[in-house]
Amino acid sequence: MRIIEVMTRQVQTCQTNDPVEKAAKIMAQSNVGSVPIVNEAGRLTGIMTDRDIVLRGVAQNKDLKMTTCEELMTGEVKCCEPHTEIHEAAKMLAQHQIRRLPVVDEQGRLVGICAIGDLAVRDHYINESGEALSRISKGAGMFQ
Repeated sequence: MRIIEVMTRQVQTCQTNDPVEKAAKIMAQSNVGSVPIVNEAGRLTGIMTDRDIVLRGVAQNKDLKMTTCEELMTGEVKCCEPHTEIHEAAKMLAQHQIRRLPVVDEQGRLVGICAIGDLAVRDHYINESGEALSRISKGAGMFQ
């Protein structure tokens, strides 16, 4: 099975020059922890996480209405293509300790996103998603 069969296709995004406040509002309204950042051509350039906003924005006293997404986003984004096999995506999630994997076409344009939960809803991939989540969560904090 391939990522295109389980990914979320309707992904809300921000552009690089949008204010960080817009990304935060999308996260709040959609109940998500990250928003892909794209350029005018729709190519993925980064991802804005709630952690980026707190550590690079709030903690640094940035004005989230004036600061652009490009200034605070994580620029190096692990992603895959629609034809990527699900087991390969699960390995990527675990290896890079991430919970969401943007899906891009051959030109680098965002076409979807695959969350670890998207893998878990497929019965025969539940073990792989559980293993990926376990590897992502190891060493995640001091409260273990």
